[in-house]
Amino acid sequence: MIQLIAQYGLALVFTNVLAEQIGLPVPAVPTLIVAGALAADGTFSAWALFGVAFIASAIADTIWYVAGRLYGRAVMRLFCRISLSPDSCVRQTEYRFERWGGLTLVLAKFIPGLSTIAPPLAGAMRLGWLSFLFFNSLGVAVWAGAAIGAGMLLHAEIGELLLRLEKFGALAIEAVGVLLAIYIAFKWWERRRFYKMLRIARITVDELRDLMDSGKEPIVVDVRSPVVRDGDRRYVPGASTMNIAEVDQRLEQLPTDREIIFYCTCPNEASAASVAKRLIELGYTRVRPLQGGLDAWIAAGYAVEHRPASAAEAVR
Repeated sequence: MIQLIAQYGLALVFTNVLAEQIGLPVPAVPTLIVAGALAADGTFSAWALFGVAFIASAIADTIWYVAGRLYGRAVMRLFCRISLSPDSCVRQTEYRFERWGGLTLVLAKFIPGLSTIAPPLAGAMRLGWLSFLFFNSLGVAVWAGAAIGAGMLLHAEIGELLLRLEKFGALAIEAVGVLLAIYIAFKWWERRRFYKMLRIARITVDELRDLMDSGKEPIVVDVRSPVVRDGDRRYVPGASTMNIAEVDQRLEQLPTDREIIFYCTCPNEASAASVAKRLIELGYTRVRPLQGGLDAWIAAGYAVEHRPASAAEAVR
């Protein structure tokens, strides 16, 4: 690694950071740390290294942000199709946006799986350009600065560690490869288990409409995150709202003798299916996720209702 960075210098750092932030599985932090150690030894300028890392990350993040603004949640669906953790790739990011707002873009750089998806989600949620540029730039600066600073501070120890690893040669590379393969295999197994869970019998929007028209009064529950509901105030008529974390505490609102239908707008109805599975584990037998979620209901031409804006939003 030392030879590669010394030979190709800032171009390698730029390429590595850009590739990671675009979403490829090529971690850039080790490269930045080693490059920081080389900068401490005078191989190249620490400021130039920081600038290259900052620009590369900013380019990738801006591309994803624009994609999110242009294509909305279609970008989120793409992420969940290719993600090794499809059940949480969007939902956890939405949850953090709800709690932290724009600061999510700062903290995202330090949370695996969140760094790449935060910019397009910010775009899909219509976070303003100025807010995005401010918070994202702050996050990139802290992330790149921390990695480079760690390399400069521990340059002697890092150099010694790399020299020891070089003595192991191919054995060290093979060990890293085996660990990476084990990790990917585990995440793949988790993905298969999740999609097996998703095969819970869904109900179509036409079937739900028939239930409503027949007077059976199904309980319809909107399990979208609050931040998503604020962005799209449409909902299935008569639906109540419930956060995923609240399900166990609100079981009295979910009687076992009626049809309970959960819906969301997440890819593969992931959130709705997760909640349905939880209730099945608690002994419920008449729970189903709505196939296609709210998007399918609207696409079918069925009526929707609109929740009123809050007082603060009305003033804005």
